[in-house]
Amino acid sequence: MKNRYDIIVVGGGPAGSWAAKHASEKGASVLLLEKDREIGTPVRCAEGVSELGLRRCVDIQDHWIAQIIKRVRLIAPDETMIEVDSGESGFILHRKLFDYDLAAMAAKAGTDVLTKAYVYDLVIENGFVKGVKVDHLNQIYTISSSIVIGADGVESRVGRWAGMKTHTSPLEMDTCVQMTMTDVDIDSDVAEFYFGRDIAPGGYLWIFPKGERTANVGLGISGIYPKTKKPLAYLQDFVNRKFPNGSILTLVAGGVPTVPTLKEIVRDGLMLVGDAAHQANPLSGGGILNGMIAGKMAGEVAGDAIRTGNVSAKKLSAYPKAWHKAEGKSNERCYQIKKFVVGISDDELNRIAHTLLKIPTEERTILRILKTALIKHPKLILEAIKVFGKGSSR
Repeated sequence: MKNRYDIIVVGGGPAGSWAAKHASEKGASVLLLEKDREIGTPVRCAEGVSELGLRRCVDIQDHWIAQIIKRVRLIAPDETMIEVDSGESGFILHRKLFDYDLAAMAAKAGTDVLTKAYVYDLVIENGFVKGVKVDHLNQIYTISSSIVIGADGVESRVGRWAGMKTHTSPLEMDTCVQMTMTDVDIDSDVAEFYFGRDIAPGGYLWIFPKGERTANVGLGISGIYPKTKKPLAYLQDFVNRKFPNGSILTLVAGGVPTVPTLKEIVRDGLMLVGDAAHQANPLSGGGILNGMIAGKMAGEVAGDAIRTGNVSAKKLSAYPKAWHKAEGKSNERCYQIKKFVVGISDDELNRIAHTLLKIPTEERTILRILKTALIKHPKLILEAIKVFGKGSSR
């Protein structure tokens, strides 16, 4: 670790590693700081991605893939089951291995990677972010840079330290909890989603297979519903019914801001990426691929800014402009759809499921499902078509 770098990235998840890698490939000197002792841990993620989306971001390594998903099954509150033609395969990842390798790719590109490095403040001079203060193995360091990229997740403090408005209303924050379970009866190539107020109010419960008789079983609950029952209690009730003899290998919890991207994600000498910038899909809550897309954009723009010697917010604004064009506008549309679907009653969910049963399986696409759910809201149908109408990998 040197005293100065062109760029410091705070956070070693997919967004941070990908920003570091692409900035290094632009010739910048880059330091990637991760607060935990090991890249990839703890895993706080359902670990699901679309195959097409992942291939657009990186060359896939076989050992990342815990399970290939060939079918999707939706279960309504009255237990009506709908098989969906997603149009492509999906992957359940080994996130620990995946994240580890992304950071290794950044290192091979020239990034210095440091774990157990807890960033506790920014260095700000004349309005420009000029570095970080970090506690590494109980030693305090001040490291200078021209740009800091905050990739420190949903609990991000980097943006707040710079004066950005990063707060998310509790009503817009989904609370999630997940168990990795083994010795459970599952269809190993099917991802299942359960809906209903008694299952996951305003959200959904997922079963994502991770190999033979092992799966991630989790749920997310919308913040618009009173917390009269804890998310863990909902999950425990479900697994007690569905998998009474299963064993729990891990238990994790966290929050997902289901909102559009922050209005401000760059300042003089500062950029935010991934969950720190609220770039997860507001409808699904998925953030792995969006974080990598944003990380690549941010890293390339940061590298160009270093080369020109201009790290002002105006120069760095090329990144939010590129993000908005590529994914940000779609996320805004997903947010408008989400605001409606979280309020759908169980009776309406059952009606939608019964209607879908009449449609041949090969025609039950995500877009067709949304059209059925939004039948009384033509404006939202148009928004759904714009997002899901052209071979979307979401």
